[in-house]
Amino acid sequence: MIALSLAEIAAVVGGQTHDIPDPSAEVTGPVVRDSREVVPGSLFVAFVGERVDGHDYAAAVVEAGAVAVLASRPVGVPAIVVDDVQAALGALARHVVRKLGATLVALTGSAGKTSTKDLIAQVLRRKAPTVFTPGSLNNEIGLPLTALSATEETKFLVLEMGARGVGHIRYLADLTPPKIGLVLNVGTAHIGEFGGREQIAQAKGELVESLPPASEGGAAILNADDPLVRAMASRTKAKVVFFGESGEADVRAENVRLTDSGQPAFSLHTPSGCSDVTMRLYGEHHVSNALAAAAVAHELGMSAEEIATALSEAGSLSRWRMEVTERPDGVTIVNDAYNANPESMRAALRALAAMGKGGRTWAVLGKMAELGDEALAEHDAVGRLAVRLNVGKLVAVGGREAAWLQLGAYNEGSWGEESVHVSDAQAAVDLLRSELRPGDVVLVKASRSVGLESVAQALLATGTEGEVAAR
Repeated sequence: MIALSLAEIAAVVGGQTHDIPDPSAEVTGPVVRDSREVVPGSLFVAFVGERVDGHDYAAAVVEAGAVAVLASRPVGVPAIVVDDVQAALGALARHVVRKLGATLVALTGSAGKTSTKDLIAQVLRRKAPTVFTPGSLNNEIGLPLTALSATEETKFLVLEMGARGVGHIRYLADLTPPKIGLVLNVGTAHIGEFGGREQIAQAKGELVESLPPASEGGAAILNADDPLVRAMASRTKAKVVFFGESGEADVRAENVRLTDSGQPAFSLHTPSGCSDVTMRLYGEHHVSNALAAAAVAHELGMSAEEIATALSEAGSLSRWRMEVTERPDGVTIVNDAYNANPESMRAALRALAAMGKGGRTWAVLGKMAELGDEALAEHDAVGRLAVRLNVGKLVAVGGREAAWLQLGAYNEGSWGEESVHVSDAQAAVDLLRSELRPGDVVLVKASRSVGLESVAQALLATGTEGEVAAR
């Protein structure tokens, strides 16, 4: 974080100083909520969680070098006490972002946010120092913490914004006002909480409504291939830039194809030129993500050739997202178990089908959460798609939703041993260990709450020791 005195921080967040001998002392290190991340110069933010109260670590973090604690009550060590720690954290982030002067890029969407954010960061940091959201820390706590990690050298701040309801993105955009806003898509992720795709579109579109007008440099980057996103052009005063495979897109892909290993390749067309891209990531769905990143980078002054080179060299920065590992025996494990929704499930299955040419393919799938009344139909559809893509074997893991996956496959024509329903992750591991052979490709995917990453980890472990950890 940029250096701020405790007195200035207290004024910004509307807090009272307690046990602070020198209000001019500066916070020069990171703002953290995890006591294990404290380094000299830090500001520790004490949240009260369901299991852990950060205030209990106050003495330890100061001993470890924290300058003070942002707290909701006095803690016997230097502290700035506020009524609402979360609101204070947001106010501090807003203050720091305004002082920085960095160009802030925000993105949202139903699927692909984290992968696209990682691509944008890898492209932009070739141009100038860039700070971006780690993993999926895209909520009202993770977003300000990311913003506060920027320094005086930061030129681009790339922030992923998530939402579980109308108003959430408006709140986040108020904390960290973006100059460039990107909307990837409107799908069915969290549809059970929103109530429908139209409500999701309403929420996601809050990002483009928050942008400054075109005369002040505001730019809305919108997916031309998604009608609900394309319609958001009417909701912003910013410059509108479309990306996609549509001929109407300002930044578009032509001659899209997959390599023999399942990696996308295409010709990138921008208003200033064209260049060829062959990605290191797996799956055709990354074409749209790459075009979104390219549109942002082009808007910020990068050439088509610079962008294409960066996209061709970019890798996956966040764990459990299409992580591809080949075991010594020739079995390939694709760990995409961080999260799942119908759109990402379909994309992963298509990637598996492309990667498995010449070998057997296995789809180890589990529950997609928060689908509400659409849950049965969506799980059934994924099971059917696995059959249509000629996936060698579907292993549906878990309870009711897994049974729906398997039923969909059965109804589509998977009547023999092409699909199976197992009770838990350990049963899936036991099955796979007994049947996998060299050349097989195994996809593991489900919503985060299912914990199917343990299946991938167990299959990658040497030998057969070590069982899946209970969740």
